[in-house]
Amino acid sequence: MPKIDATSSLEAITLEFGRPDVHIGGSEEESPYVPFMENVYIRHLAFDVRNGAFANILWVKKGGKLGRHRHRGPVFACTLEGSWRYLEYDWVARPGSYVRENPGAIHTLVSDDPNGMKTFFYLNASLEFYDDQDNLLDTLDVFWFINHYVSYCREHGLKINEKLWV
Repeated sequence: MPKIDATSSLEAITLEFGRPDVHIGGSEEESPYVPFMENVYIRHLAFDVRNGAFANILWVKKGGKLGRHRHRGPVFACTLEGSWRYLEYDWVARPGSYVRENPGAIHTLVSDDPNGMKTFFYLNASLEFYDDQDNLLDTLDVFWFINHYVSYCREHGLKINEKLWV
């Protein structure tokens, strides 16, 4: 059996060239909920500029609604608290629900839950918002979400958490 050179082992290579594991605690000191629109807040968890991806917790308070939007990449979601749905679909996401969205469809997220909802989302590519006549209003990508987080932190004198960049 050949002797394995420890300097070229997978573990050594991973330690030398891999990115460190990251832990973002549950405290808002590590990542605050940032106002997004009326009754809607975002807690940013990761920004991946190399892949155009980002992760967050979307908090929609009672009676909240996220405008009509289209994803240009796949979306993965897991509901943590409360419930939400898309006006265009017949299902309701509740705690523990997993949702995978394919790119392309326009839909409108709402939470009718009296306690609102919190859902973890992992998004890849841009997010486009539309009015009721299908006119494009805004395009949000990983750089928009970085600006959303950084601007809020600077405006409120909060420390920017560099661990959010993966």
